[in-house]
Amino acid sequence: MLQSSNLSTTNLLGIKDLTPQDINLIFSWTKQFKEVINRPIKKVPSLRDITIANLFFENSTRTRLSFELAEKRLSADVINFSASSSSLNKGESLVDTVNNILAMQVDFIVLRHPEPGAAKFISQRVNAQIINAGDGTHEHPTQALLDAFSIQEKFKDLKNKRIVIVGDILHSRVAISNIFCLQKLGAQVALCAPLSLLPRNIHSLGVEVITNINEALEWADVANILRVQHERMDKSYFPSIREYQLRYGITMERLETLNNIPLIMHPGPINRGVEISSEVADSKYSLILNQVENGVAVRMAVLYLLASQGHNS
Repeated sequence: MLQSSNLSTTNLLGIKDLTPQDINLIFSWTKQFKEVINRPIKKVPSLRDITIANLFFENSTRTRLSFELAEKRLSADVINFSASSSSLNKGESLVDTVNNILAMQVDFIVLRHPEPGAAKFISQRVNAQIINAGDGTHEHPTQALLDAFSIQEKFKDLKNKRIVIVGDILHSRVAISNIFCLQKLGAQVALCAPLSLLPRNIHSLGVEVITNINEALEWADVANILRVQHERMDKSYFPSIREYQLRYGITMERLETLNNIPLIMHPGPINRGVEISSEVADSKYSLILNQVENGVAVRMAVLYLLASQGHNS
């Protein structure tokens, strides 16, 4: 395997904190770990003496399972924490909850929380390494890393590649992390969404906004399709699901009108028949299952590198 080099950080709180060199180092190790998980024996003893607590204060299936599998592939000891059955319901603070878990000699916290900035808040108040598994509408760094890695696998290099992010940008932590990650690797990023689902001042991030979905898809090498996050909406942001599907939904009929059909990605979970049709999601243009497979290898790489950094610090 590769000789370990150091990341510039001991936590993974957001893509904003990573350098392009950090991202490329993570990708180098992702390739190594992808080979590991495709062997008959899929485990390595890299984190055999490390204990990791997965603290999920929001519902999650794919991210939690992906982290748990990555941890077990590295031979770590794993604790899973569910907020719904925790002492937080009895009034205990987040910091007290985390510190009580750390008192059991836990080395790593993988944290998902509905409040933006929760991972950074905890990292400043506890003595453990923190990985942000999604904090509100702020960031979701490992999702952005696995998305960018999946694109790089196809194109070898992201420099000047055109990636359009389509859908509910306003409520998406995936979109923000993807913008930061793709730009650091030299890609061009555009957004396509109803104006009601675009954050104010989004142009300050150096992205282009293309309002017409057909023009956006024609422009792009890759289209990353986001779901409409109804659970984060306190009002209606567009007239109806049917209208959204007609104006922004990715269907095979829409793709077949293009001169160049982009690769299609989706971070999941998919609202089939809303933002993307089943025919497209399961088509030869789709990288969705590649994203799922790469998620485990990317998270193995992040855990391994951060653990190495923690032992060196």
